[in-house]
Amino acid sequence: MLVPVETASGRYGVRIKAGALLQATVYIEDVIGERRLFVIADEAVWEAQGHYLTSGLADADWSVLPSPLGEPRKRLATVEELCEAMHAAGVDRRTVVVAFGGGVAGDICGFVAASYMRGVDFVQIPTTLLAQVDASVGGKTGVNLATGKNMVGAFHQPKLVLIDPNVLETLPDREYRAGVQEVVKHGIIQSAELFEFMEKERDAVLARESEAVEYMIAMSVRIKADVVRLDEREGGMRRILNFGHTLGHALEAETGYSLLLHGEAVAFGMIAAARLSELRGFLATRERERIEATVLSYCDLPDLSGVDPVSLAWRMPGDKKSVSGLTRFVLTDGIGKVCEQATTPDEQVIAATKYALRACRTKGLSAV
Repeated sequence: MLVPVETASGRYGVRIKAGALLQATVYIEDVIGERRLFVIADEAVWEAQGHYLTSGLADADWSVLPSPLGEPRKRLATVEELCEAMHAAGVDRRTVVVAFGGGVAGDICGFVAASYMRGVDFVQIPTTLLAQVDASVGGKTGVNLATGKNMVGAFHQPKLVLIDPNVLETLPDREYRAGVQEVVKHGIIQSAELFEFMEKERDAVLARESEAVEYMIAMSVRIKADVVRLDEREGGMRRILNFGHTLGHALEAETGYSLLLHGEAVAFGMIAAARLSELRGFLATRERERIEATVLSYCDLPDLSGVDPVSLAWRMPGDKKSVSGLTRFVLTDGIGKVCEQATTPDEQVIAATKYALRACRTKGLSAV
């Protein structure tokens, strides 16, 4: 399956095919020709899946740089380190950078590709569910500051996104569940059909049945491609993709980017956003309950009992989506629909934050 992504910067495809890693050279050369490839790989992913990509690139001119690329490494220092390694390896403007790993690896490598020699081509090969359904599509790249998520970065579209659902077979359960939350988000913001699937097909999703996995990936990629086509640089409609991310990003920063996976933080943020939507009068209680129940049915968060809701809410004005102290908060006025409000951390925002923390504790989520 090939899903086209059309942006003002150019057009590229998202290839979704089981076993695609074993044919990587064919798909990549079909897009960029016979050029040197420099693979930047998350070292843990390389250890687990690198032999498949090695087989798939057997006929290509390529080299690999395995590197630890977890969330704590998503900083400017890592970008400099990787650029230095590329320069030492003789990477030039015709070399194509290949990002091999999860969403963090894609964000870092994409920013490296956008920055090195003022921009080189790159290919995304995402290996986690979260990266396959969300992070690899749309050209957002960047790294964190200590005070905020993704505060430094660039829009740099890949030449190809190559998705092999088979790599998810070895993905740890916690990371898989975290990725599922981005699929739930896509249903909430734009597809009642997808949300209903996630609501009713939990067992098939968690069992990683191939039809369920491929459906989730394809639907999510199509939704994101539609949004990015209309708004590449987040000037308007693309902000709907931030549902659950405002307080989710704040929670990641509040906990030092070390306690939660990104999808887990988004799960918390979606519960809070749904509750705020209800408090604002946009969302019916029954719809909020459906959203909350579906999010929590896939959740496995660490203990959040030490998080202060007021401190967390007041991180919002530091978010990159804030302007003049007002945060653009994405809310929902019904499953499959969204709206947006500019707000400060007012009493309702704090109440929604407290509610989401309490909802997670009530579920009895275990510490990791």
